[in-house]
Amino acid sequence: MLKILNIIGARPQIIKAAAISRAIKNHFSDKIEDVIVHTGQHYDENMSEVFFTEMGIPKPKYNLNVGSASHGVQTAEMIKGIESIIFSEKPNVVLVYGDTNSTLAAAVAAAKLHIPVAHVEAGLRSFNKSMPEEINRITCDHASTLLFSPTETGISNLEREGFKINAKMPYNIDNPGVFHCGDVMYDNSLYFSAISATKSNVIEKYKLEKNNFVLATIHRDNNTDNPVRLKQIFEAIIKINKDYSIPFFIPLHPRTSNILKKNIGDDLYNLITINKNIIIAPPVSFFDMIQLESNAKLVFTDSGGVQKEAYFFKKPCIILRSETEWVEIVKNGNAIICDADFNKIMEAWKLFYSKPDLEYLQIFGDGKAAEFICNKLVETFI
Repeated sequence: MLKILNIIGARPQIIKAAAISRAIKNHFSDKIEDVIVHTGQHYDENMSEVFFTEMGIPKPKYNLNVGSASHGVQTAEMIKGIESIIFSEKPNVVLVYGDTNSTLAAAVAAAKLHIPVAHVEAGLRSFNKSMPEEINRITCDHASTLLFSPTETGISNLEREGFKINAKMPYNIDNPGVFHCGDVMYDNSLYFSAISATKSNVIEKYKLEKNNFVLATIHRDNNTDNPVRLKQIFEAIIKINKDYSIPFFIPLHPRTSNILKKNIGDDLYNLITINKNIIIAPPVSFFDMIQLESNAKLVFTDSGGVQKEAYFFKKPCIILRSETEWVEIVKNGNAIICDADFNKIMEAWKLFYSKPDLEYLQIFGDGKAAEFICNKLVETFI
């Protein structure tokens, strides 16, 4: 029996882990023991605990309850806790997702103890090392034994960094296996989209009209903590809402809600709060998010995951960052990088508004990425 230490900590990782846990339950229950470790990086109930219930993920065997802290303190506490669990559990492989501090901590702890690391979402690059996520994903990839990339671009990025794309078994940290597997989030979107329609009432609750509202998510520090950038984003939202009479639905993390007035100023804040068609809401559940994404007319976001999910549901996306890891959706014309620039946001909006029929190519796999990953884990470590 292959024992994996399945590391999660932030909301997107919990969702990705659902695909892996589902594949194990349905196809590999006699071959893989799934030991889930929650670092506690996200501890808000609506951003963490509720996901386990909604998606049927096994409860974590361990929760480190790390919580918020500076990058150094948070990562150090995670390394300490994960190292202790590795000594106790003696896993065959440590499985990590994406690019958070939880990902970095688990990769460092495991590699230092000579435990193989398998990285889901390997090879993604923004080419902006001022982003903590870029440092995390690069470090993790170079500490991994198995690298699972969701896209061909990810494979190309790894090849440029010196990885042997056609390496042969046996795999190890000096001879890692690199695989194009598709995207586990696409697996989830296919699986949960129908279920979400019966589990979520978010559209009815907020009286949203299907295909006639914009979903906007803003969470990155360089947007939320920068008054100039945040003002330009909300000025564009107000302008579009006014000129096109289209509502905006904006789920905000409590921290962002608390600093919103301070960072955008009283005048802009008052324009938002008196406008019934600009809805500021608390974070929403996974099923709510699927319903919002699949029923929106267009998506504004600075989230990498939401960019991709907009594509899954065939919605155009305005990217509130200066770069993206998901270059395919931009090259295909389904998303436009606008940064936090009022004029670029307005130009992108006008383009998408006048060109509703876009082509969405199948670039994220066949919906069976999690099965592919589990199969490679079994082939490599049993």
